[in-house]
Amino acid sequence: MIELTYKPISPDTVVNKVKTDSSGCVVTYIGLIRDYSRGKPVLSVEYSDAQATAEGRLQAIASEIRQKWQINNIAICHRIGKLKVGDINLVIAIAATHRQEGFAACQYAIDQFKQKLPTRKKETYQNDSTWVEGE
Repeated sequence: MIELTYKPISPDTVVNKVKTDSSGCVVTYIGLIRDYSRGKPVLSVEYSDAQATAEGRLQAIASEIRQKWQINNIAICHRIGKLKVGDINLVIAIAATHRQEGFAACQYAIDQFKQKLPTRKKETYQNDSTWVEGE
């Protein structure tokens, strides 16, 4: 399951969508908007997908994971739009028969997401300065 959404993400809902009867675990990662970044207090973070490429990039990460590890299911849910401190911006859930594969696959998914940020990210700080990644 790959999802881009403007709505808040429920980790429980994502876990319930990926778990199967043969799953021994669901390893999850929940990304949050933190209150401090680049040495400045954060006001908001905005993610956008103006070029409509994010879903394909997330699908590619999921496909790589399925080739590298034996997993039962995978979900990558990324919230776009303007988020405030404490909001969930990313939920990754990997259902696997064994925890070793689940943890390895989840770590890989997080690293790939960070390395290949599929959306444009704009941080706005409390002093009204901004920083943009992905342009």
